[in-house]
Amino acid sequence: MAKRFRKGLDGRQRDLKGAKAGQIREKRGDTLVSTLRKEYGPGFAPGVSGNTKLSTLRERTGKSLHQLVRSR
Repeated sequence: MAKRFRKGLDGRQRDLKGAKAGQIREKRGDTLVSTLRKEYGPGFAPGVSGNTKLSTLRERTGKSLHQLVRSR
């Protein structure tokens, strides 16, 4: 049975039950930049290959996903 999540006001999914109820879900480190561009727009992480993983991008820049989105 798959977990169910509801979207918050900011469009991000939040846990419904358990100790993490209401917390924003974190993106997995193996999410590709190309996938993130579909969600955050084509200007996300300019100059970075779409095949780059989010975990690699975070290591290279030292920034969180939130910081990367806001720095556009």
